[in-house]
Parts: sequence; structure tokens; C-alpha cells
Amino acid sequence: MAARASRLQAWFPHVQHPVILSAPMLGTANGTLAAEVTKAGGIGVIPGGFDFLPGSPQLSALEAELAAARALLAAAGLATAAGATDPSPPATLPVAVGFILCHPSFATHFLATALPLLRQHRPRGVWLFAPRPEDEAASSASASSSPSCASGGGGGGGEDKGRETVLARAVRALRAEGFVVMAQVGTVAAARRAAAAGAQAVVVQGVDAGGHQYAAGAGVVSLLPEVADMLADEFGKGRRGNEGDEGDKGDDGGVVVVAAGGIVDGRGVAAALGLGAEGVVMGTRFIASHESWSPDFRKKLILDATDGGPSTVKTPVLDDIQGTPIWPAAYDGRALIGKSWLDHAAGLPLEENVRRFKEADAAGDDSRKITWAGTGVGLVREVKPAGQIVKEVREDAIRRIRGLQAAIGA
Repeated sequence: MAARASRLQAWFPHVQHPVILSAPMLGTANGTLAAEVTKAGGIGVIPGGFDFLPGSPQLSALEAELAAARALLAAAGLATAAGATDPSPPATLPVAVGFILCHPSFATHFLATALPLLRQHRPRGVWLFAPRPEDEAASSASASSSPSCASGGGGGGGEDKGRETVLARAVRALRAEGFVVMAQVGTVAAARRAAAAGAQAVVVQGVDAGGHQYAAGAGVVSLLPEVADMLADEFGKGRRGNEGDEGDKGDDGGVVVVAAGGIVDGRGVAAALGLGAEGVVMGTRFIASHESWSPDFRKKLILDATDGGPSTVKTPVLDDIQGTPIWPAAYDGRALIGKSWLDHAAGLPLEENVRRFKEADAAGDDSRKITWAGTGVGLVREVKPAGQIVKEVREDAIRRIRGLQAAIGA
């Protein structure tokens, strides 16, 4: 099918339409998975974690995964090998890195620790999610005093930099370095804040998504069009009705919209494009890939699950049970229903649930562990290579779009 002009393709020239991105699932996605998605014509996203303190093991792990991705992509002719001086293929790595921002170290250390690492490895995109409310408000003294904040340009525009939010300052610094900044959002208000901070793309995540998301949100079918309309009205060209987007390769074409949440096959991709998305993110589908770090018991749970609505639960309690207390009240997560949730629903006190979780973990019993998954889980039926998943989903989406065109005589 003839592809219309796409800013995602301008940023990532290797992509094929429809554009499929892999979600930066911490503990599941990695540099190899991201590279295979990119090699198949998608955009692989490597998780960078949430700890930006000096000596962070998460940043050390990110550096190793970026190196692994570069080696695979260099072998495929999509990136320059480490240490190479030949400018062709490009030094920029055609992947993105995803960061979780709700740890206090985002405000105090991101520009001093994460930005130099990104500058060294040159991923094309940076995906930001879950800023603390205070980091989307007036800037803190500790962040504004950072010498790394002196970078100019980017998304700051003509703002009074003394009133810049912590998030906007980070976006401005990233864009000044040439990174494409994507922000994951789950409400119209969050999309507005992300665009105001200078994000060039928003990943609009509906509540069907697996893993962490906005606690109060909507399904992508209603959320994405409302976000797109708001962006078109308030931030330039946007994506309303797919109008006025042809040939736009600069940063004056509005904010790009990408869909996420409950999408696992070509039907979901085709539907998301119909809603106005320029690309589509899949997470749960890539848990069941050969390259994912998910252990076999989790992959089996994904394959065995059916009826994704009642077989999953969206709640903040699971983070309390497994001991990941970084998330502000605005966020929760969707996971497969298991023993930990069933005991909570039956009235088991949190302290006892945590004790049972820890005892089971120490004994090698996986039955109480949390498996994050979206409502599309019932459509995941086979573990496959990540690149094959991208190609099959893309081809299925094209077939379905052509079928719709034929059905209406287009």
C-alpha cells in the first residue's frame, strides 16, 4: 500500500508502514528485542529504568543493552559499529530509550547521568513516562541549579526558563542534543502538559494496556481522537482527521500521535490508524517473543490466558505487594489475576500478603509473582521471534485495511 508522508519515517527512515513500536517494558524488553523490532521495520524501544542516581545499576544495564543493540544493527547495516569512524551507516542508533520519571532522582540527576549516556550512544528517540506532579509544575531549586540545564534550543521555545518545569527543562535539553522526545500519556490533560513541555510525539495509552498506566483513563478508542483533536486545536497541525500532514518532516507539523493499549495484532493496528494514530505500540505481544527476558512461566501464563478483561486486574495494590513503591497515586498497573490478587480480594491484610509473596519468592515458587499484561492477552497464542511478530502484524494490518477499502469501493 502507498504510504503517506510520516514524521515517524522522517525521524526513523528505516521504518515501514504501518509503524509498530515495542514498549519499553522494564525487566522484559532489552537491546536484542529492540534491535530485532527495528530490523523488521519497526521502532524498538529499550527500557532505561527510573534510577538516575550516580552509579545506578539501571543506567549501567542500559549502557550494555544499547551496546548490544548497536552490534546487531551494525551487522544489519542500520548503524555504525562501535568505534567506527565511517559516517555511513549513520552513528545514530535507530531505536528509542524509555525512562520512568517518577523517581525523585529524575529532577536531581537525569541531566547529569542519563543525558551523557544518551549523548554517547545516540539512540534516535527518548520516551518519557510518569513524571511526578511536582516535576510538571514550577521548577525546583535543586533542578534549576543543575549546570546541565544550560543546554539551549529544543522544546523550551520562548518560555521564561526561570519558570520552566523540571519536565520541560529535560525535554529542552534532549531536543537540543537532537533526540526525538516522545511522552507516554493516558489523559487529555497529560497530553496537553506533555505537548506544552515540548514533546514531539505522544504515546496515547488506553486503559486496556498492560503494566503501568494512568489510574483514571479511558480506552484508546475514545481517548486517542480526543487527544488528537486537542493537539490539533492547541499545538498546531496535529493529526485531526489525518489532514495537513503530507510532506511534514520538520518540527512545525504539530505533535505526532501514537496509539497504545490492548493492541496485539493487525486488527488493532488497522483500528488505531483509523483513529488517527501514526504508529502503534505493542507490549503484551512482545512478552511472548523469543528475545524477551520474561521467564518461561510468565510466557506460559500469557499464552494460557483468555478473555482479557476478567482475567486481568487494574490496581495499585500489586505494586504494594511486590514492593515497587515508586508510583504516585495517579498511576496503577494492569496484570494477570493470580494468587496475590485473589487473596487481596478475599480480604487478606496487605502485610500478610507481602509476607506470603516474599516466602514464595524465596522458595522458588512463582505462583504469587505479578505478570503485567493487557486485555489483549487472550489474542496472544504463540511465542515467536520479535521481528516475525512485527512483520506478521504489519502484513495483517495492510490486508485488513485493503479489505476495508474494497468493502466500501475505495
